[in-house]
Amino acid sequence: MILNSESKYPSRRTYVLKLRSEATAGALAGRLENLVSGRQREFSSAEELLVAIAADLASATGEPVADAAGE
Repeated sequence: MILNSESKYPSRRTYVLKLRSEATAGALAGRLENLVSGRQREFSSAEELLVAIAADLASATGEPVADAAGE
């Protein structure tokens, strides 16, 4: 049996998501913070939240990030 030493949920991918008081299901707004790096990104929509997560994951691997239009 081979054991995987990599955690299924690594700490470098741990985030705090803070939603603004006026945020709703249809209008998310807030801040995303990576707990390991301390990087913070503001967002004002669900799409921007996903872009912020993708950008943070890509910056950790050194990969370029496509824009929100998927280009």
